[in-house]
Amino acid sequence: MSISAEQLIADYFDRAQMPSLPTGHFINGAFVAGDSGEKLQSFDPATGEAFAEFVAGNATDVDKALAAATKGFEAWRKTKPADRVALLNRAAALMRQNHDLLSFMETLDSGKTLAEAEGDVAGSARLLEYYAGAADKLDGRSVPMGPDQMAWTVREPVGVTAHIIPWNYPTSTFVRGVAPALAAGCSVVAKPAETTPFTALMIAELLSEAGLPDGVMNVVTGLGGDAGAPLVVDPRVKHVTFTGSVATGVNVMQAVAPNVTRLTLELGGKSPLIALSDCDVEAAAEGALWAIFSNSGQICSAGSRLIVHRDIHNALMDKLLTRAKGLKVGHGLRNPDMGAINSQAHLDRVSAHVERAKARGCNIVTGGNVMTDPETGKGWFFEPTIIDDLAQDDPAVQEEIFGPVLAVQVVDSDEEALQAANGTEYGLVTGIYSRDISRALRLARDVDAGQISINDYWAGGIELPFGGNGKSGFGREKGWEGLDAYTKFKSITVKL
Repeated sequence: MSISAEQLIADYFDRAQMPSLPTGHFINGAFVAGDSGEKLQSFDPATGEAFAEFVAGNATDVDKALAAATKGFEAWRKTKPADRVALLNRAAALMRQNHDLLSFMETLDSGKTLAEAEGDVAGSARLLEYYAGAADKLDGRSVPMGPDQMAWTVREPVGVTAHIIPWNYPTSTFVRGVAPALAAGCSVVAKPAETTPFTALMIAELLSEAGLPDGVMNVVTGLGGDAGAPLVVDPRVKHVTFTGSVATGVNVMQAVAPNVTRLTLELGGKSPLIALSDCDVEAAAEGALWAIFSNSGQICSAGSRLIVHRDIHNALMDKLLTRAKGLKVGHGLRNPDMGAINSQAHLDRVSAHVERAKARGCNIVTGGNVMTDPETGKGWFFEPTIIDDLAQDDPAVQEEIFGPVLAVQVVDSDEEALQAANGTEYGLVTGIYSRDISRALRLARDVDAGQISINDYWAGGIELPFGGNGKSGFGREKGWEGLDAYTKFKSITVKL
């Protein structure tokens, strides 16, 4: 029987004890030591203190993982689809059995609240189940070519796939790429972020326990330059899935170009939540609150801009400020409203953005400061922050801060709202609040974004494709469309 979250938390806080954690990379079905023998520390963002070590990978480790994945692919691609279905469902069941441990580690590694981590783990198990259901349905079609020919298409796995995992959602982002890749018959080498390495290793072990053949699932930990860079440039890799910053995404594009490697990029965002003059102000305020302060704003699809009609600006801001000022901030394992910033380096970046806004004379109506855990005086935290009445060209509107900082823009018409919404280089998510569905749909039609919710934010789930336009990236994950990255079509014809 797996240990409960309550026991894990008590052991950590009261006895400074940790559960047994993976050691080494996961390569060819087992944990193995790194080539260099060097280790990196993993930190609890809510205390700023190290709680574990993990292997610092290098190009030699990546080579071993790719060799295993190349061999593993040849066996996995020939596995009966029905067997892949059963295996992925077993892995999902194992994730649910280990839900508390995975949620605990996600919280400790990333700094988010336990409730958020629990949602990530549950959603990840569901992702495995969803793509398990697709594994035996990746069929082709017959094509009419006239009386002298027969023709049909075949969908095939692309081969070895590489997955560069971000630190803000280390569990769900890992699974949302790995699950469709495995369902399609691909093998995997994943490199989790250096601040959040453990859940990827743990899930790789669960997949092996579920019966995944050795070499099909591999995880190499370490720094991006040492382990991620040699992974994406290797010609054995046939598809790269990258989630991260625009700058790093551009570097990845340039790196894979010589090999003409297929690529999915899920990059940054500066997503708007639009509150039209006829909206339910209460609902819009609640939506805006969680669109920006969930996961401490460390979400590419965060609603980091509130575009609000002038007629309701004051009423909406009153409600939003009351909610924001009442948010409880603290250690994620104590399940507050908002957890920590993932690292000291990122906290410094968030703080620098806001300090520059202060220097410009921006109207910061709440928050704006670095803080610590009110209970312990430790950790990397930033106050829930709202900056009101910003111009379209202000850096707080144009640049992704990736923290709990909301930029408010005031408009006088739907046309101005549309111009503001489309007035950045990003195009990831948009929320539109209006009681008039036709009015909302007209705006949704013209907004440039990969996904749009009306009278909600982040609506939908794993069944819908997710991805961005512009500098938010290209390609789609989740949904049936998430399988496209990991499959290729072959046409076959026969002359009669």
